[in-house]
Amino acid sequence: MKRILPAILMACCIPVMSFAQGGPGAQGPPGGFGGRGGRGAPPPQGKVGAPADFTGYWVSPVFEDYRWRMFTPLKGDAASVPINPAGRKIVDSWDPAKDEAAGEQCKAYGAAAIMRVPGRLHITWQDDNVLKIETDAGTQTRLFHFTGQPPKDAEPSWQGYSAARWDRGVAPGPPTVPVGFQPRQGGRSRTLDVVTTQLQAGYLRKNGVPYSANTTVTEYYDHWAEPSGQEWFTVTTVVSDPDYLAIPFVTTTDFKKEPDGSKFNPKPCSTR
Repeated sequence: MKRILPAILMACCIPVMSFAQGGPGAQGPPGGFGGRGGRGAPPPQGKVGAPADFTGYWVSPVFEDYRWRMFTPLKGDAASVPINPAGRKIVDSWDPAKDEAAGEQCKAYGAAAIMRVPGRLHITWQDDNVLKIETDAGTQTRLFHFTGQPPKDAEPSWQGYSAARWDRGVAPGPPTVPVGFQPRQGGRSRTLDVVTTQLQAGYLRKNGVPYSANTTVTEYYDHWAEPSGQEWFTVTTVVSDPDYLAIPFVTTTDFKKEPDGSKFNPKPCSTR
């Protein structure tokens, strides 16, 4: 019995380990993505290769972390963020008036944090190889590039440079692994992978929880649908910062598709 139990536990972990391998950040071709392995040519990229339609208007219902997402946290509150001592010093010295005086009201709206800011998105294709995400919170624009490498001489910015790749995903099938690993009905697993670099230093939360210019943001987008046909996507965001985080900071955020843009209401960045 003692030998059987470890074998069962290892078998349960295999799908998770396989899912993690070969994603952005793993060893493989240049551009921030690892090899997928297996047989066959890689899937086509850009608009022509899209396995799911992300275009349209989306809203982010706040199901969790209400106190940190819907309100500006109190000074010094970095709960659940794995900041290191250097990061703690910045949190404790946060002063929104200084950010306003420096014209840095958008420090909490950079790529490492923007998907957690409550609000709406408008997603379109800028061209055949660039997917554009516009946010009404802070009026930010993210560009997901399916071809090319980040310009070496580009200036850091709030949204940085995002290299994107469609993922083959995992089609729904009979339950062969424990509950919690099976894709949702009509959905795929890891529809889109995105790696963002060349960032300007900013905040993970409005109250000064920092990330540095050396940060890499890796995102996994899962497009799925309810049995009713209602479309959603879930983004898992992994923020890796060697300067201010002891370990990567991981969050998941859900977005629900809306019928039109009647509720899309762009507002400028705010420090408070």
